[in-house]
Amino acid sequence: MVLGALRRAVERVVEDLDAAVDRDPATDSKLEMALASPGLHAVWAHRVSHALWTRGGPLRLPARMLSQVTRAVTGVEIHPGARLGRRLFIDHGMGVVIGETAEVGDDVMMYHGVTLGGRSLAPVKRHPTVRDGVTIGTGARILGPIEIGRGATIGANAVVVRDVPEGALAVGVPAQVKVPDRVDPENLLYADPALWI
Repeated sequence: MVLGALRRAVERVVEDLDAAVDRDPATDSKLEMALASPGLHAVWAHRVSHALWTRGGPLRLPARMLSQVTRAVTGVEIHPGARLGRRLFIDHGMGVVIGETAEVGDDVMMYHGVTLGGRSLAPVKRHPTVRDGVTIGTGARILGPIEIGRGATIGANAVVVRDVPEGALAVGVPAQVKVPDRVDPENLLYADPALWI
């Protein structure tokens, strides 16, 4: 049982490293990524804090303390209650905030300064749900219990307060949603200059 859990944890770490190296043109070394990626460190620490949090009771305080230490070390704040999918890569990391009821799917790419925040103080689902394959640009703020559809792209500094459909592009303040007939990833690089600011 312990060996199985350890094997799964190692497989997840290797999977994260492969995804990070694939998405970061600044390195091709898993060792460098493992040692020098605050985004990965934050995700790995979150897995531990989330496991403690979901067990509840007296383990919630250590979960919160671990998340705060991780924030101090990496600049990434992820509430231990947030649910993160596989192969999430947070590039650069600094200033990312992911709230308690946020849900992030698999293969999501997130840049620094992103906020997955709430718009309510009520103890309900108050943070976004981000589906698989979403890219979230630098400084984007996605607020409230909204859904970002699979494969959508959120532009840099966009403020998103409404659902974004699958495959769509959301840019601006407040975000305007563009739904292309066919999404060509190469063309997305040039779709709107605000995307990469």
